[in-house]
Amino acid sequence: MRYDTPASIWAAGEAHYPDPDSHSRITSPSHPQPASSRAGAWPRAVTPEQILRAFNTRAFKRERPEKPELMLEFITQAHARREPISFVEYWGKGLRPALAAPEFACLDFLNSMISRIGEIYEPGTDFTLVFTDTHAALNGHSQASIHSYFQDLVLAARRYRFNICLLSALMKSADFRPDEIPEQQVPPPEVLAELRHSAVKWFKGEGSPEEGAIRYFRANMVERKVLERAFPRSIFITFNGSQVRSLFPDTLPIFYMFSLRHGISDKPWFLPPDFTGRTPALKGQSGDLSRPAAESRGRPPP
Repeated sequence: MRYDTPASIWAAGEAHYPDPDSHSRITSPSHPQPASSRAGAWPRAVTPEQILRAFNTRAFKRERPEKPELMLEFITQAHARREPISFVEYWGKGLRPALAAPEFACLDFLNSMISRIGEIYEPGTDFTLVFTDTHAALNGHSQASIHSYFQDLVLAARRYRFNICLLSALMKSADFRPDEIPEQQVPPPEVLAELRHSAVKWFKGEGSPEEGAIRYFRANMVERKVLERAFPRSIFITFNGSQVRSLFPDTLPIFYMFSLRHGISDKPWFLPPDFTGRTPALKGQSGDLSRPAAESRGRPPP
């Protein structure tokens, strides 16, 4: 799949997912909140600043957020309406056709972050994972593998109460005028270097890794506008660092986050299938650290 022109970018939205579960946006009930209100009432009022501090901590952030003032503004607006705090994040795909231990560990970690908000703020969060099927197709993955991975992610997202949607579906539904589509660009040298490094390892599509990196960059220039329009009051979560800030929605605040635990920022779908990010057990301790975190907590894996 080529991403050389705007027309080919829109073609990415033609991928067919026949299962009825693969709607453009699959929503789950509000994120389950911890039993902080077991006495029947929340113990005290909470301020937007306290909500921000609940997740903007060393445990989760890998570097200073982008546009923290706007982040607080979005939280303040949701707080005033007693609505959930909205988050959105890209979720990609590596070589495997199904989720494995790193993905479950990552979902657990995300869940632990938003649970901190739920402990102090009753409306909780509204968290959407945007599955980047367009990127998977660009990287040369088969439609069967993309579909299989997506269906596995749908099941996991439901158990964790995340919403999920396809990036291709958002692209297809976007209503852009021709003059709103960015002109074809070559990425800045420092961004191209980052993307080329990743493409050497993961790009299996047409052309060279550098060509794949350039097409990926050009696709992102359109996709980030789609995210801005679909999630105009959301905090954008990424496991990337600020060196590739130009790939992300320009009008949204960015929260740069670790992926599995503090100190780990690798994307879970690129990690080995038995990697959980947990500290290995000491000699003599029992425990199968290769099992997904969801399974180890008593939930059967999707």
